[in-house]
Amino acid sequence: MSTDAQTAAAATVEPPLLAPHQIILRPLVTEKGVHRSTRHNAYSFEVSTLATKADVRRAVEELFNVKVRRVHVQNRRGKPRRSRFRSGRTKDWKKAIVTLDPEHRINFF
Repeated sequence: MSTDAQTAAAATVEPPLLAPHQIILRPLVTEKGVHRSTRHNAYSFEVSTLATKADVRRAVEELFNVKVRRVHVQNRRGKPRRSRFRSGRTKDWKKAIVTLDPEHRINFF
């Protein structure tokens, strides 16, 4: 194998496949999220930073037995925080907004 073929093969290596409970960390139940779920049938989740849109789709469909129409993903930056004399920042995290087919719903309460 030539070096070009080796680098191309190394570049296309898939990341490790995560289990659905490792992808979806927690639902985000906020005022805006509840409004979005009732009006647009879209639900927000905090997801693993390693997860892709396809991973999130697969995890939501397996965990909640629903049909996913669309997935939007946001990388959220951590905020600077200060406690007395020390300054730091909260961790970066990933948010997924999952839109479901009209006949499917998820009940968190």
